[in-house]
Amino acid sequence: MLESTGDSRFRTLRGIKNRFGAVNELGVFAMMETGLKEVKNPSAIFLSRGKELAAGSLVMVVWEGTRPLLVEIQALVDESQLGHPRRVTVGLDQNRLAMLLAVLHRHGGLHCGDQDVFVNVVGGVKVLETSADLALLLSVVSSFRDRPLPRDLIAFGEVGLSGEIRPVPNGQERLQEAAKHGFKRAIVPKANVPKGGIQGMVIVGIDKLSEALATI
Repeated sequence: MLESTGDSRFRTLRGIKNRFGAVNELGVFAMMETGLKEVKNPSAIFLSRGKELAAGSLVMVVWEGTRPLLVEIQALVDESQLGHPRRVTVGLDQNRLAMLLAVLHRHGGLHCGDQDVFVNVVGGVKVLETSADLALLLSVVSSFRDRPLPRDLIAFGEVGLSGEIRPVPNGQERLQEAAKHGFKRAIVPKANVPKGGIQGMVIVGIDKLSEALATI
């Protein structure tokens, strides 16, 4: 299926059903004057960030098909004017956001119960895997505290209900992709830290959400 948004010249080609092969492959194409052309480096598309640092913005590394993909996640936390604060997501599961905010309150000491929380994955990418949990929470904290995160920082990791940070598949490949695009710092699950490290990158391995908050 070819997917696109009305204001974008990029198209994503996603396999919905394939009995004999993988269905999670993702291809990115650009609509040119001569037709669709393959985008060989999709991460570069989704990393067109503003020149000024802004609170609530962080880059995460997700796994699409057989390759890593760098995408920016943005969060906006604002005081709610309604009786029931809103939880709005674009590109992420709304129920998972509500669950992660509860974990942030219980194990991170940050209460967002009276705040509207809006989360957006830049570029129209739909993130289905749990590796986005850590980046989502860090972007929420950044917006809530109104403190921008470093531009050269990336994060990924699954967050459990007890506040633990669980490893994700293909951790080393994700870090190598980030380093290739100039990122110098990373916050990842301790089990995903490569033994030999990644040249030119400072990698902080964590086991708990509180350690991630202390790091930033």
